Amino acid sequence: MTETVDLLVCVTCRYMDRRDADPDAPRPGRLLADALAGALPEGITLRETECLSNCSRGCTVALRGPGKWTYVYGNLAADQADTVAEGATKYRAHPAGLVPWRERPEHFRKNCIARIPPLE
Repeated sequence: MTETVDLLVCVTCRYMDRRDADPDAPRPGRLLADALAGALPEGITLRETECLSNCSRGCTVALRGPGKWTYVYGNLAADQADTVAEGATKYRAHPAGLVPWRERPEHFRKNCIARIPPLE
């Protein structure tokens, strides 16, 4: 059986162009996390986090799991919950988290910020 993986969503991410952003508007990361809550398949745990330190690349998420590579993806918008859920589902299903490039959602192919080896 495949182990549970974590989907970390930065809930403090701001809009990329801060000059036009309403400071009182909900942050895109918060909206993305809210859209993902209850919408992920079994085996994927949503973990809200503050600041993944990728502020210049918009809304950011990370995928991690025991014995798996960790991936960080950026430039996401609040309305891309389906893309994130699809990517997380494929990540969970692949040994070591190494989803073949062509099988990843298009946004994940073009917006991978980092790939970090497993601790084990």
